[in-house]
Amino acid sequence: MSTKSREAIWGGRIRGAKIRADGAREAAAKAIREADRAEAEAWSIRMEGYGGPAQPAPSIGQCLNGGLGWLEVECNRCKTRASLPLSAIRRPRDTPLWKLEASLKCRSCRKGRYCPPVHMIKLTATREITPYKWVHPDEEDR
Repeated sequence: MSTKSREAIWGGRIRGAKIRADGAREAAAKAIREADRAEAEAWSIRMEGYGGPAQPAPSIGQCLNGGLGWLEVECNRCKTRASLPLSAIRRPRDTPLWKLEASLKCRSCRKGRYCPPVHMIKLTATREITPYKWVHPDEEDR
């Protein structure tokens, strides 16, 4: 006569534990996503409402994980606004947003080597500012 295999004895408990672990992992991922979005929204409201302080700021990865993938900026000189996709910024995902401000420059009022700085306005889930239609200089004269 043979005895029960270990699979028969412990298999059901192991499968049940794996199912519970997967469910908890999904719930934790959802909770992390909600926390990242809440932190990014709080920073965005602070920046839009008070104009700062920019620190502490969420990281690029937290903003993308929370669903806020666009950063709205405004030039200090010409007051031109632009929406920048955070996914296109070539920085590590753990970089805080406030560190980006020094590297962002206005293209529309650039004069030679001087590019005026911009300041950050808010984070958005979608692009709110449509890009201006670029016209070739030769076509403008016609």
